Amino acid sequence: MCGIVGLFLKDKSLEPKLGEMLSEMLVSLSDRGPDSAGIAIYGSGEKKKSKITIQSADPDKDFAGLGKELEKEIGAKVGVIVKSTHAVIEVPTAKLEAARDAILKTRPAVRVMGAGEVIEIFKEVGLPADVVKRFNLTKMSGTHGIGHTRMATESAVTTMGAHPFSTGPDQCLVHNGSLSNHNNVRRELKRDGMSFETENDTEVAAAFISNKMAHGDNLGQALEKTLTDLDGFFTFVVGTKNGFGVVRDPIACKPAVMAETDQYVAFGSEYRALANLPGIEDAKVWEPEPAKVYFWEH
Repeated sequence: MCGIVGLFLKDKSLEPKLGEMLSEMLVSLSDRGPDSAGIAIYGSGEKKKSKITIQSADPDKDFAGLGKELEKEIGAKVGVIVKSTHAVIEVPTAKLEAARDAILKTRPAVRVMGAGEVIEIFKEVGLPADVVKRFNLTKMSGTHGIGHTRMATESAVTTMGAHPFSTGPDQCLVHNGSLSNHNNVRRELKRDGMSFETENDTEVAAAFISNKMAHGDNLGQALEKTLTDLDGFFTFVVGTKNGFGVVRDPIACKPAVMAETDQYVAFGSEYRALANLPGIEDAKVWEPEPAKVYFWEH
């Protein structure tokens, strides 16, 4: 089942309200997935700085003294902002991979949620309202974001099994559906150097798109290739540093609705997720067509 939301802002005056708007959209779909929930926010970033969002089952232990230890490991200034079970680590972009390696070396129990210049990902087991409250997501600002509430069908209910999945810098994906060939695709991607944290089919879809973009495709081209290379029922909503994309499989049995105004583009698994957006009464509202890629970029 699952519920997906996405919001891509065109109007900068709405950016301070992105977290509030996206959270309300997600909470409205709570009954589509009671297992776990998550949101990715594309916010502001500082020049030559990047972020790594991490999660810990024991944050008091794992986050204590982490900033100082990372500074010693990578030889650069590190910022740490703790939000419940997650922390956002800010490092010089040139030290991003070194910092990621140092985190896993000094805190092997910590899991990386995502990394990039502007992306922050927060996800946990529980209802959307609880996840929103835990991470104070309504106060976050940004240019675009995606969210997901999960009803598990093919893998365990865990934090790492929750969406969004991030497999490339400033890239993430949420998914409603089930892929039938994900094991074969995973093997092919591993041979091409991709690594995986879970057995979840959605992580394979995210890695597939990241891999195509790493080989030169833009977001639209990568989404087009999901239609020929991935088998199953799926609706994908994808975020990149500057972009927002949507694609449904050729049968398109999973529900989806979109809306566009001069201020935003919005996606929801059901119209109720869009019902309270500003100006929705005057928006262009439509059901995205099967096997058609939609994407927008700033």
